[in-house]
Amino acid sequence: MLEKLKAMLSGIAADYADLRYELVRETKFSFNGRELTGLSSSSTDGYVLRVLAGGGMSSIAFTKPEDAAEAVATCIQNAKLVGRQAKEPVRLARTEVVKAVFRPTLDIDPRKVSIDEKLAQTRKYNDMALASKKVATTQLGYGELTREKTFVSTEGTEIEEELVTVRILGSIISREGTLTQTVRVGFGGSDGYGRLVGREADMAQRVKLAEDLLSAEPVKAGTYRVVLDQKLAGVFTHEAFGHFSEADLIEDSPTMREKMKIGAKLGSDVVNIKDDPTMPNQLGFYKYDDEGVAARPTQLMKNGVLVGRLHSRRTAAAFGEPLSGHCVAEDYRYAPIIRMGNIYIEPGPYRLEELLEKLGDGLYLCNAMGGQTSGENFTFGAQYGFVVKNGKSGQMVRDINIGGNLYHTLESIKAVGNDLKLGEIGGCGKGQTNIRSSHGAPHVLVEDLVIGGR
Repeated sequence: MLEKLKAMLSGIAADYADLRYELVRETKFSFNGRELTGLSSSSTDGYVLRVLAGGGMSSIAFTKPEDAAEAVATCIQNAKLVGRQAKEPVRLARTEVVKAVFRPTLDIDPRKVSIDEKLAQTRKYNDMALASKKVATTQLGYGELTREKTFVSTEGTEIEEELVTVRILGSIISREGTLTQTVRVGFGGSDGYGRLVGREADMAQRVKLAEDLLSAEPVKAGTYRVVLDQKLAGVFTHEAFGHFSEADLIEDSPTMREKMKIGAKLGSDVVNIKDDPTMPNQLGFYKYDDEGVAARPTQLMKNGVLVGRLHSRRTAAAFGEPLSGHCVAEDYRYAPIIRMGNIYIEPGPYRLEELLEKLGDGLYLCNAMGGQTSGENFTFGAQYGFVVKNGKSGQMVRDINIGGNLYHTLESIKAVGNDLKLGEIGGCGKGQTNIRSSHGAPHVLVEDLVIGGR
């Protein structure tokens, strides 16, 4: 395939071009209650060409190799058209020429596991939930996605890389009278099918949570001192802070560029945030991004000070900042955009018990239930929580919404736990879907958060 791609780019009349070919294989099925409601396997492939010409950059996707010549001509024409309209010509930050082949190390290759075994494994977890008299129904699905990528550029880079992602994901719905509660469940990762095996204890914990929530009390609205668990603190890190670390989201906003200026003091001294796609065995792991740039750890915040940013080659040149290797596409249908890999708050010195003791009276909030951001303000749901008195967890509470401002919350983080945990199930819908965008954190103590009951 490498030679085929290089032939397509040979003689191209452009300042720069790259071409990515992908073969995408997907297997998925789902249960709705005990009923298997869908099972499919597919294999598709295609090409994405990017061209820099006349000061503009353009991309085009195509699926048939015989369309390559026409795609090249169209892409050059579009790039020059963009260049004529642009205020500044597009420049790409310099990167080293890479020639590499990378295949991930998998504990069990899911492609070698039969569909019968995958069905039996998923059904076993589904049946565990449905065995509870308090569980009304379930929605549980299996997903397996493989991207086999081949990348070449006119600079001479040649990379072959494979990404394999598996997961079991869904929800458990419990009911008592007119009260219904929904608990999310998800296992998975990028290091093999073994992630999905032997998770009975985790499934049992989720079933018990669905049962317990039926007797939990709705939280009372107010402003609280809180401890956030790893999932909630991770969602805050990704949604509220992380997206503003992506250069393409702030480049056209003078206000945000000023607020997110390198060197700005945005958080308390205990807050350190990093994005690191090179962490082995984590969901967001990859070796090279979809511009052929080697992934690298990027320190974003150090002692509350903004010290780094996530970039593509274009934005790194425009901002005059270092490359980070964070330009990733959903698949062969898309040109890459800036994405988070594994973003997390770095661990501090405290055990959870010590954080609760520091909290004294307040709330211990757990599990994210989605949410939204509006500029620097955010609203997230928490699955459940506990009222904390004198440092001890008590009554379980539910129906929890968290609202706040990014900068005020970063300043309000007063202590950080030592129990960093990254999510097994990621996902980000910025422009394209990225199921491997992962986030995490240790437990963190926040001085004040606005809590609204549902």
